[in-house]
Amino acid sequence: MKNTKKNISIEKLNPFENHPYKVQDNEEMEALAESIKAHGIVSPIIVRPLENTTDEYEIISGHRRVMASRKAGITEIPALIVSLDRDAAAIVLVDSNLHREHILPSEKAFAYKMKAEALEHQGWRSDLTSCQVGTKLRTDEQIATDANDSARQIQRYIRLTNLIPEILKYVDEGRISFTPAVELSYLNEQEQHDLLEQIEQNDCTPSLSQACRFKKISQEDGLTPEVIATIMGEEKANQREMFKVPMERIRQYVPNANAKQAEDFVLKACEHYRKFLIRQRNRDER
Repeated sequence: MKNTKKNISIEKLNPFENHPYKVQDNEEMEALAESIKAHGIVSPIIVRPLENTTDEYEIISGHRRVMASRKAGITEIPALIVSLDRDAAAIVLVDSNLHREHILPSEKAFAYKMKAEALEHQGWRSDLTSCQVGTKLRTDEQIATDANDSARQIQRYIRLTNLIPEILKYVDEGRISFTPAVELSYLNEQEQHDLLEQIEQNDCTPSLSQACRFKKISQEDGLTPEVIATIMGEEKANQREMFKVPMERIRQYVPNANAKQAEDFVLKACEHYRKFLIRQRNRDER
């Protein structure tokens, strides 16, 4: 089957199963919907025929455009239909989104995992801890040839997929840094839930040193809630008094910002307002 281009009913389009990228209904999506309503879809989406169906398709690239089109009331979408099996399609899906300007750690983690699994199905080596010379590239090495991360960093991102969703959300929000998160990924599910309870009770997150200790104790003796509470009760830098603003409130002003960019934006806004108050006070004193 050759690649063909045609308009497809939006009702016959299905999202790629378990695709790793979040499609959020936010202000940016509203803007995209308005653009599509005014100008149509400039670049066709990419789809593949769904197995065991007559005329339904799985989206490979274009999930955001499909959602925006639905919001805009569009009923047909221009699409490039490609003949790919699921593994080849998964690789295209991952690669088409990896170089976006803003990508969450969880998105990158599950994207790398999806591509690694697809490559393994195609016959690439999956022994990520082995580095024999003169053998076929490992999956992490192959992924690194198309990504901005090293093979070692790709392994570390894939580790994040072992985190429970609640802790992974803290990573996406920037409340838990990447390196401590990798260490925490070695805790079993119950240990992570016990840690989550302490995080929520004390409104603080583990430092790198604490995360490393958690991992070591977990692997040697098993991590109990009592030990977690004792270690989390230690005074550390990120237990200093904090003022928090939910990210969703900040994103209405900076939709694509990550946690660090949002923090910088708030601090600059505060500095601008401080200077405004000084100018106002000086005028009042004249």
